[in-house]
Amino acid sequence: MTARQRIAFQGERGANSHIACRDVYPDFDAVPYPTFDECFSALEEQAVDLAMIPVENSTAGRVADIHLLLPRPTVHIIGEYFLPIRHQLLGLVGATLDDIKTVHSHPQALAQCRAGLRALGLVAVTAGDTAGAAREIAEAGDPSRAAIASRLAAEAYGLEVLRADLEDEAHNTTRFLILSTENLRAAAGIGPLVTTFVFKVHNRPSALYKALGGFATGGVNMTKLESYMVGGHFVATQFLADIEGSPEDPAVAQAFEELSFYADHRILGVYRASRYRERQRLEPAPVAMAAGAEVAPYAANRPAVDRPALDRPAASR
Repeated sequence: MTARQRIAFQGERGANSHIACRDVYPDFDAVPYPTFDECFSALEEQAVDLAMIPVENSTAGRVADIHLLLPRPTVHIIGEYFLPIRHQLLGLVGATLDDIKTVHSHPQALAQCRAGLRALGLVAVTAGDTAGAAREIAEAGDPSRAAIASRLAAEAYGLEVLRADLEDEAHNTTRFLILSTENLRAAAGIGPLVTTFVFKVHNRPSALYKALGGFATGGVNMTKLESYMVGGHFVATQFLADIEGSPEDPAVAQAFEELSFYADHRILGVYRASRYRERQRLEPAPVAMAAGAEVAPYAANRPAVDRPALDRPAASR
């Protein structure tokens, strides 16, 4: 019997990353790790086949530290997934909102519920992840403590939902990247593609302007550009970028050729664009999309399955 493949996620069972793993790869074993760094190491050491890593949220922005981990030379992006996040305020069975004094969760979850927590007059306390916070609340047995986590975590740790859908914004959605040690680049012509790359411009005037000139003149749409410090040097800035298209496209190839004159760069992945991107252009509210046809299949014998859209009620998320 062939062993089931494994996919790593940061946190504990019941975390939103765990839900993303189940949505996209239900036939994989989802393996929890305490930190993002351990997820990347497990992937590099081939303890797992893939990793599901959150990179940004529509309410709270960039997930800390991921931009520093992504450029590892043996890690490649093979897909993306957008998961609408519904945060539940969880407490002990029998507890009420009047009992709660502190709320524990991952910093991203707390940031996504900032207004709601302020309105309830609750003190936010950071934890390693959402599901771990739920487990700790259940183990502590203190009715004055609550957690922000998923309904899956509530079920896993025997907690009660004291306030449903606490997130401040209805559009609250997290983008995940699917990582592999295999450089599985999607072929041009199969549909809309995203290319993610990092680059560091040479330290001279107008270098960034000139480095990006080829994308502008070639009509290549850049959907993401973030800068961050590397190595503690205030004058050495690295950039993380997403563009629409593939390096096989003539305009994109020309843009990268021009970029190489002004910056050192490396492509992290070329993968199918999630259909969520197009839906977001057309619809005001985010819709969870089918995963199978949106991500590059990992194994040659794994077909690209077009599953029904994951438009499920909050109770199943």
